[in-house]
Amino acid sequence: MAKGSDIVALLTERQNLEQFRKKNWHGSFLEYLDLVAESPLIVRNAFQRCYDMIMGYGVEQYEESREVRTHYKFFDDPVDGGRDAIFGLRDAQIQLVNALKSAANGYGIEKRVLLLHGPVGSSKSTMARLLKKGLERYSTKDEGALYSLGWVVPGDDNVHWCPMNEEPLHLIPDAHRAEVADRFNSESPHLRYPVKISGDLCPFCRFMFNEAMHQKGGDWGSVIKDVRVRRILLSEQDRVGIGTFQPKDEKNQDSTELTGDINYRKIAEYGTDSDPRAFNFDGEFNVANRGIVEFIEVLKLDVAFLYDLLGASQEHKVKPKKFAQTDIDEVILGHTNEPEYRRLQNNEFMEALRDRTVKIDVPYVTRLADEIKIYEKDYNNERVKGKHIAPHTIEMAAMWAILTRLEEPKNANLTLMQKLKLYDGKSLPGFTEENVKELKSQTKREGMLGISPRYVQDKISNALVAHPDATSINPFMVINELETGLKNHSLITSEEQRDHYRELLEVVKEEYENIVKNEVQRAIAADEDAMQRLCANYIDNVKAYTQREKVKNKFTGQYEEPDERLMRSIEEKIDIPDSRKDDFRREIMNYIGALSIDGKKFDYKTNERLYKALQLKLFEDQKDSIKLTSLVSNVIDQDTQEKIDVVKGRLIRDYGYDDESATDVLNFVASIFARGDVKS
Repeated sequence: MAKGSDIVALLTERQNLEQFRKKNWHGSFLEYLDLVAESPLIVRNAFQRCYDMIMGYGVEQYEESREVRTHYKFFDDPVDGGRDAIFGLRDAQIQLVNALKSAANGYGIEKRVLLLHGPVGSSKSTMARLLKKGLERYSTKDEGALYSLGWVVPGDDNVHWCPMNEEPLHLIPDAHRAEVADRFNSESPHLRYPVKISGDLCPFCRFMFNEAMHQKGGDWGSVIKDVRVRRILLSEQDRVGIGTFQPKDEKNQDSTELTGDINYRKIAEYGTDSDPRAFNFDGEFNVANRGIVEFIEVLKLDVAFLYDLLGASQEHKVKPKKFAQTDIDEVILGHTNEPEYRRLQNNEFMEALRDRTVKIDVPYVTRLADEIKIYEKDYNNERVKGKHIAPHTIEMAAMWAILTRLEEPKNANLTLMQKLKLYDGKSLPGFTEENVKELKSQTKREGMLGISPRYVQDKISNALVAHPDATSINPFMVINELETGLKNHSLITSEEQRDHYRELLEVVKEEYENIVKNEVQRAIAADEDAMQRLCANYIDNVKAYTQREKVKNKFTGQYEEPDERLMRSIEEKIDIPDSRKDDFRREIMNYIGALSIDGKKFDYKTNERLYKALQLKLFEDQKDSIKLTSLVSNVIDQDTQEKIDVVKGRLIRDYGYDDESATDVLNFVASIFARGDVKS
């Protein structure tokens, strides 16, 4: 049994006092200047810091449609084990990082609001949360350290810290800033971002500075001796460098929530409401200084708030009540959904805001593999205890979600399901990577409409609790939940759309039938010895046929003509026409010959087409002996039951089923066999 003293001892042993001292560094202004000289990057602005933070996680290069593209590992959320990982959405990530890079280099984007735009549930909030978490962690690292200043007042033991955590170099007079910056830059000529001192002291620090200058007779050198500098750690919970603003009832919310408000209790102490010491610089713009501020549903803001937002983005200034324009240094990130953005476009009075935003589209995922990852993060056999998730359950739900988001292909020979598979990286005859690229370019709003991942997640959750007696959930349980929920889906605006979604569920059911039939076929045909014998027999006959020889009958010992019926029964399984059989057989023999020259032994599994043909042939030969259709009648003899148990064991071993879901799949496929609905 663990004792409290043991736990305390364990935690005490593992604490890092050196890191604590680094994170809580205090010093003089002179010592801070030494830090800047040693590492000038500590004076980076918020955009530079944010961009460097993302790049610090590394990048991966990959090829897509013959183009080299970049994946930013930051969006995998590696620190939190992928809890907020963003799957897919590579274009949105690239746009966001490019915007931050441009702003970091001062190319103009730093004067804009970064607006994440997309349908509900498309990961806009997750993207914002990742940036905020990332900046918090970055500020705790040596390479992400940043500092602020405070004031020592004679007779007061407390240090009065800057309420906006501003850059200490703001203390350097304007007339000398260029010269000071040049000195720092000359010592580090290859800096990513040359030191640039911009921005004035906040009203509180300006007041404290002027008071100190009067007391010291204008001696700046004496004033800065009473200045203290400390390292700051960005934290949303502590409201340091991370702000979040959400629209509420207009009657109970005003612009002071952005720019701060008068502290009426301190007016009596200081005598006037224009004394910055009687003001709370605790609006979201104030607390987010040096970091990032997130505006949730930014376009729902009242016009009064938008004025502050425009000034903050374009001029990097805010106007607190009773005070002059105040400099801020922060990334302004907003997000909005489709209807709100359309309203912005149609409102001529919002033209100024449209002109000051960089829109970054964050659509729904349109690649099946990425959508599956979204659901598997929450629903997998490790996180879901006591309930097995049958193979393809998550896949079928994700497949339907993707189908609802895709636009009908203009190519009449291409179905929506085939388009989904092409987007997922599958190959189809007659379609190249260029064709897939063209398909995507023909779409207008693909990914901006359709079903949200949240709806699918809710229905998977329903399926998990709606069948308490089942040890596993299967695709049909989830599909039924998806279909039932369509009746009351609040975001479906027409019966036509509802009917379309139901039709897509039927498409998914058909695809699932094909998948599980194929799995059961492979499980039945997974008799390695029988497959080896069938393959050897086929190769012997093909060799004799291509060399115009006869085959020795192992039973009679007589030489006979090659077994044409056997060869064709295998070749027909992969649609080799009679007119092409000679070509196929020569192709097989050439393949075996090439392997032999290289000193390699032929293995039927290495030739995908032949392997598939052998599987289908063996399945056809064995399905009748297994009598799978007898499952439907529940009349099974012991010999058949043993064979079915072998197949069930293969489904469990090779495909991830448990006993219940394997039985369910065999019964389902058996019912298809009973209907005669079996592909040759």
